[in-house]
Amino acid sequence: MAKGSCLCGAVSFEVAGALPTADGCHCTICRKFSGHYFVSADVPKSALTVTGEENVTWYASSEKVRRGFCRICGASLFFDPPARDWIAVALGAIDGPTGTRMSEHIFMGNKGDYYEIADGLPQHDTIPKHGA
Repeated sequence: MAKGSCLCGAVSFEVAGALPTADGCHCTICRKFSGHYFVSADVPKSALTVTGEENVTWYASSEKVRRGFCRICGASLFFDPPARDWIAVALGAIDGPTGTRMSEHIFMGNKGDYYEIADGLPQHDTIPKHGA
C-alpha cells in the first residue's frame, strides 16, 4: 500500500496494492500543472481512498481530463480521465519510498528546453499507453 498527501496535509490518500510503473509527461499542460514534468502512476479508481476530499479542487484541463490539487496549498495530486476506470496519482505526493520506477517519457515534443532526459527510458511524442 502506498500513502501520499499534499504539502499542508489537508488531503491524504492511500493506494491499495503496489504502485505500477510510472510515466513522466512533458506536455505543456502537465508542465504548467506541476511546475516541471508530471510523474504519475495509473491506479484503478477502486484502489484509491482519499481523505480530505473536500479539499481537492478539480480543474477540467480538457473535455476528457480533470486534474486534482489541494485547494489550500495547491499541491498537484491527481490526473483523472472520468470516463476511464483508472486515475493517475502524482509520485511526488507519495510519503516515503514509492516502490516503483518510471517506464517511459511521453509528449517529448512539448518538453521544456531547460532540461535534458538521459535516463535511457523510452521517449514518445504521444501517449502510447492509454490515449487519454
